[in-house]
Amino acid sequence: MEQYNINAQPKSRVNTNSLLKNAYLWMALGLAMTGVVAALVSANPSFLYSVYSSFLGLFLVVGIQFGLVIFLSSRLHTMKVSTAVICFMLYSAVTGFSLSSIFLVYTGAVITRAFFSACLMFAGMGLFAMITKKNLNSWGSYLMMGFWGIIIASVINMIFRAGWLDYVISFIGVAVFLGLTAWDTQRIVQMGYQAQGADEDSYVKLSIISALTLYLDFLNIFLYLLRIFGRSNDN
Repeated sequence: MEQYNINAQPKSRVNTNSLLKNAYLWMALGLAMTGVVAALVSANPSFLYSVYSSFLGLFLVVGIQFGLVIFLSSRLHTMKVSTAVICFMLYSAVTGFSLSSIFLVYTGAVITRAFFSACLMFAGMGLFAMITKKNLNSWGSYLMMGFWGIIIASVINMIFRAGWLDYVISFIGVAVFLGLTAWDTQRIVQMGYQAQGADEDSYVKLSIISALTLYLDFLNIFLYLLRIFGRSNDN
């Protein structure tokens, strides 16, 4: 996660709530938006099929997701708080649209199992990051190597379509994003100390970009667990 410095002169002191707490609240709101949109879109399979059967439709969905993340990350300091909120919630909604197909692929039991397992794992790693006395900054380079390794292995598996490799990638993916959850959580705590003198607008925007980071960590844990549980259920 990129570290943001708060340079704005304080207009009013932020309240005593931690940056991490605010980030969790925004993340929960984003996940709720994603879940609602995914459930609503999945109720219309014909519409979903028409979008994903078109290259243009798929390109637009993926393009909007990447575009919003890049815009939010690169323009954070200059945009208004309202713009940051709209971008984050719009990203959550578009992600819900892109994930709506999981309701057609997996059973409700598998989705529920994966979601609550992801919640427990995510919360556990977040708690570990907050109570450990170990500095996790050194994890960053190894986790990034693991992240790019997953991407490369996934591309290779798209060509060879080996079921066992997909299973291995899923387990490694869970491990990598659990590590990223702890790493990002500790970095957010550190940024919270640095942001104590910031004005309220800057603090809210920093909370939103932190929430986006945690949101992506959680979502990837959930999706990899979904593949694991879905495959186990088939077997």
